[in-house]
Amino acid sequence: MKNEYLLLIAVFLPIAGAFLIPVAGWISAKLRNGLALGFVLSSLIASACLIPSAISGQIITAKILFPLGFNFVLTADLLAIFMAVTSSFVGAIIVLYSFGYISHYDNQNEYYTMVVLFLGSMMGLAFSANLIFIYIFWEITAIASWRLIGFFREAPYVLRADKAFLVTAGGALAMLLGFLMINQTNGSFDLAALKGAHLDNVAVFLILVGILSKSATLPMHTWLPDAGVAPSPVTALLHAAVLVKIGVYVFARLFVATFSFGEIWYTIVPVVAAVSALVSAGAALVETDMKRIIAYSTVSQIGFILLGLSVNSAIGIAGALLYILMHGLAKGGLFLCAGIVEQNTKTKDITKLGGLIKTMPITAISFLVCAFSVMGIPPFGGFFSKYLVFSGAIDSGHTYIAIVFLVGAFMTVMYLFRIFNRIFLGQAQGELAAEGSSTMIFSVAVLAAFSLIAGICISYPSVYVQSAVKQMMGS
Repeated sequence: MKNEYLLLIAVFLPIAGAFLIPVAGWISAKLRNGLALGFVLSSLIASACLIPSAISGQIITAKILFPLGFNFVLTADLLAIFMAVTSSFVGAIIVLYSFGYISHYDNQNEYYTMVVLFLGSMMGLAFSANLIFIYIFWEITAIASWRLIGFFREAPYVLRADKAFLVTAGGALAMLLGFLMINQTNGSFDLAALKGAHLDNVAVFLILVGILSKSATLPMHTWLPDAGVAPSPVTALLHAAVLVKIGVYVFARLFVATFSFGEIWYTIVPVVAAVSALVSAGAALVETDMKRIIAYSTVSQIGFILLGLSVNSAIGIAGALLYILMHGLAKGGLFLCAGIVEQNTKTKDITKLGGLIKTMPITAISFLVCAFSVMGIPPFGGFFSKYLVFSGAIDSGHTYIAIVFLVGAFMTVMYLFRIFNRIFLGQAQGELAAEGSSTMIFSVAVLAAFSLIAGICISYPSVYVQSAVKQMMGS
């Protein structure tokens, strides 16, 4: 099969398939669930099949020309394929987990429709090589996440979904203004034609507003902890697989692989990332809602990714890309484990939990393994990504910023051990709940296993991301 067809399948099969899911749901729940998983797996397989060609140096492109420069261009380079494979793999595990978690709730047809549309839009955004279509797919993910966050339809939940939509969509409008400024100055929206263009500070600022709002970076971070009212597979999707990673991916695509900007931004962005990482880690230390703790952890860890991408160091950028993969695996596992605990104990308050390792041993071990990776404990995958980010920061002269992040890394260890101790160890606060369904347990175990395997076999993703960085930086 031609690579161009694989590229189109990766993007359009889940997007088109999302609209078939409600029809399948009226026929059979099993058919609907199977199709949802199949559409996501199709993106994963199609994206993965592009890897050999990309490694050999080929850049696969599919293009449809439209007036006014709104050309629909899909480009599969090493960076895009990396993001697509990471997102679709974690997304497929989340869909599988949903079979058990969502089975007794209403609105299941809409749930699977929005999840698949969400992931398909992520594929479109990852492969888009035109600023306008990056914006379009960006906004589709915002609409899908809005519906998913408000899944339970209770008034307080809907308000928090509205908040998430307004913050991220507002930031996207600022980003769109930045894109229009780029077109006005350079006469194109196509990234290939814009390669090497220098952006003025106003355009950079506007685009960063959109990126930081979607990536839930201080001061536009509060919507993400509030999104914990959503079902746990949704929060895993938001935090681990897709939504908050969109911002850092677009940062890499625009500010590392395409444009240049003033030296001042190599200081401003790391400082913003450091403040965000430290403040959110502090919030995680005092919070008692387990999903909010893990959400604040995500805000903190996104700061590490931004640090790696913004210090103008090949080592740091490679570390940031690895961080996207390792954080996706481990943080997805943490949220799915939290979902098992919440659903079976009927509480998210860690002060009302304890001793669950006795009746939830697989969930407890999976949570601990994923936590080790987020902490950066060797030989888990998170250690290597964190090490490279720190190395890149120091290599580029950001030693003081690296020290701030070192404090944040220590705080990560503290709040993750705190939540594990409160939930799984100590004295039971009531009747102990049992494990989740077989698909839920299998899902968290797979993510935990890959968090370890990715570290043991670090040479494979490491070689890939180093090649991606060379391609991005044109060296």
